Amino acid sequence: MDEPRSPDHGPAGAPDVRDEEFEARFVATAAIVVAAGLMLVLPDRVATIPRWVIPVLAAVLGVVLLLGSLRWNDPSDPWHGRLRGVSLVLLAVMSLGNVTSGARLVVDLARAQGIRDPATLLLTGGAIWLTNVIVFSLWYWELDRGGPVKRSRTPWTADKRSCSFLFPQMDNTDYGKVGWRPEFVDYLYTSFTNATAFSPTDVMPLSRPAKLAMMLQSGLSIVILVLVVARAVNILH
Repeated sequence: MDEPRSPDHGPAGAPDVRDEEFEARFVATAAIVVAAGLMLVLPDRVATIPRWVIPVLAAVLGVVLLLGSLRWNDPSDPWHGRLRGVSLVLLAVMSLGNVTSGARLVVDLARAQGIRDPATLLLTGGAIWLTNVIVFSLWYWELDRGGPVKRSRTPWTADKRSCSFLFPQMDNTDYGKVGWRPEFVDYLYTSFTNATAFSPTDVMPLSRPAKLAMMLQSGLSIVILVLVVARAVNILH
């Protein structure tokens, strides 16, 4: 005998999850555009060459993904899988571009070369650090439980083993409604706090990839912040 179904086509008693409740990519696309803009204004000394390629590619693909998500919001649709693949490639390209800029900055700092103006140095380091925060938040958002579309279709209680992060609202319904699920802003907050505290705060990584990603992000943040501030202070003296 078939299991009773709720009106939203989920198992009886499951949280109410309707097709129109999927998380569109508006906020994530805005974050991509901000990251692209930050990469575009980096000084020539640390920018990728040619400097416009990665930012323009990121902005164009971000808009394409946004428009595609409004039409193909079903994880079983083949086009959704293709869009998700494009999204992951975009993140890989943005990550590579930002790591390259960060590496150039770190090498210059280690050699006491490169940017000599303290204000420009601090702004450059801040732009790379903030791009790092955005890119990692996008990785967390895309990879946790198969991405935003799949999360909107499946309650986390029905798929606990695929959870990469445990948010307080998921573990205690006193802090959120039944069926609460994280959206991009929640992952952006997680990325920001990890990059400033250099460790998890209220959101706990569960999977090994999530732990390694947070460890890598913390390490990059420490290197960039410490070296940039130390070099800026040295120049001022």
